[in-house]
Amino acid sequence: ARRARAMQRQGQTPSIVDRPLPKGRSEVSLSAFSFLFSELVQYHRTRASSIAELEQKLSEAGEGVGSRMLEVLAHREKSNRREIRLQGILQFINTNVWRCLFGKVADSLEIYNDDEYVLGDKSLVVNRYISVPKDLGDLNCGAFAAGVVKGVLRDAGFPAEVSAYYAEVDGQRTPKTNILMKFAPEVLEREKRLGA
Repeated sequence: ARRARAMQRQGQTPSIVDRPLPKGRSEVSLSAFSFLFSELVQYHRTRASSIAELEQKLSEAGEGVGSRMLEVLAHREKSNRREIRLQGILQFINTNVWRCLFGKVADSLEIYNDDEYVLGDKSLVVNRYISVPKDLGDLNCGAFAAGVVKGVLRDAGFPAEVSAYYAEVDGQRTPKTNILMKFAPEVLEREKRLGA
């Protein structure tokens, strides 16, 4: 940032690398996001032979997004502090990552077992405007969001198996999307050593 200001004072245009990251919330319109996401689904659909393979490809695409989200949000917060506790990283995903990507905090964060946690969202935007053809009836585009979570967890040092599934909610027409996180044994051992 200092170098960019010095270059501007000298009448030179700073390169994109020298410019600081924008501070404000840059929001993308919902229609633009929906269009791009539907194109992503269509692209992977032509290259996948089954629903499971399509969901895997969406998850892999989400992992890259999650990895970059962790970098950007860690830089913006300027805390220069890395989460080492399981509860801390789950709260970070539930609030900061979800708010930055989807404009709201996730609806719920629950513990199933000691090694399984579930992040729930009643109206996940990646499932809201997708019309699934009958031949892909069980497709859950929430696999993309699961990939985002997996990318954040992996790069933060919390390896986990992450998947998305639907759960029926009483009184609601559309099912809730749950992101299931099953953590690796080394994460749980580290948590015990740190004094859960």
